[in-house]
Amino acid sequence: MDITFRQIDPETDIPELSALAAKIWNAYYPDIISQKQIDYMLGQSYNAESLKKQMTEDKHIFTGAYKNSKMAGYISVSTVGSGEFFIHKLYVDTSLHMKGIGKALFKFVFKNENYTAIRLTVNRQNFKAVNFYFRIGFIIEKVADFDIGNGFVMNDFVMILKR
Repeated sequence: MDITFRQIDPETDIPELSALAAKIWNAYYPDIISQKQIDYMLGQSYNAESLKKQMTEDKHIFTGAYKNSKMAGYISVSTVGSGEFFIHKLYVDTSLHMKGIGKALFKFVFKNENYTAIRLTVNRQNFKAVNFYFRIGFIIEKVADFDIGNGFVMNDFVMILKR
C-alpha cells in the first residue's frame, strides 16, 4: 500500500481532518459509547476552532497518513517532558484497518525520537485499539476514569511504552 506521511497544516487541512474524524468515530464507536457521547466528544475536540488551538497553542503535532493524496489516518502527539510524549489521537479510516497504516504512522512519528516513555489513554472497551497498542509494545500502566463534562466519563486505560 502506497502511504505517505506529512504534518497536518492548521491553515488548510482542518476540514479534511474533521470530516475523517467524524467518519471514523461514527463508524467505530457506537458499539463502545453512546451516540450522544460521540457527538459531544467530536464537538469538543474536532471542531475547527478546537483543532487549530490544539495545533497552535497546545503544541500538539498532528501527522497525517495519506493514500492517493487523501487523508487515511492521523496521529496527534505532544511532548510532556524530556524524552516523554503523549499520544492524544491515533485513528485510521475504518475501511483501512488491519493494513499496517496505524503502525506505520506511529513508527514514522517516533523514528527519530529518543523517547524514554510514550503514554496514551484508550477506552477500556476498545479491545481492537488496546490489542493494537499491546502489539507495538505498550503495557497498561493504570486504570483511570476521566470526567469530560456534560455528564460523560471516559473509562480508560493509561498505557505506556518505555524504551
